[in-house]
Amino acid sequence: MRSRLLLLGIAAALGTASGVAYCKTVKPDVAPKSMQLTRAGEALLEGNKAQAAIDSFETALAVDPRNVRAYVGLARAHDTIGLPGRAVKFYREALSIDPNDLTALEEQGRALVERGATGRAKENLERIRTICAAECDYAKRLAAAIAKGPPPVVTAANKLTAAPKATN
Repeated sequence: MRSRLLLLGIAAALGTASGVAYCKTVKPDVAPKSMQLTRAGEALLEGNKAQAAIDSFETALAVDPRNVRAYVGLARAHDTIGLPGRAVKFYREALSIDPNDLTALEEQGRALVERGATGRAKENLERIRTICAAECDYAKRLAAAIAKGPPPVVTAANKLTAAPKATN
């Protein structure tokens, strides 16, 4: 009887532990060399060497394509050189690996605002608020960017494409 109780107790403990494992989101371990290259890319980006940073981030992703920080770095570098559309793409790649990455959600939202896609940026803001379960710094910064709106050049370009074409 004691051995049965002991076995039932062990089985219950294992069942509980495995159930907890299914509920927890686990980030993949990133290869150390990939992280080293990512840190080098971040340093290059801080030193205003965007193209060299892009090369470093791309190499980091060649070493380990699960490196969310490298995708975020690539996005930041492309945003720095004035390519917010490419930045949005790399933020999307980061979010496909970790959909709850607050940095990627916020920065993708800001890049979307720069492109004039405030509706999509608002979706990111709602996602951030859901994850934070309260107003957090990520949400405050993105809300401020949305309130500020897209740059005037983007706004003017959107108005031009929205205007009806003249017929001859």
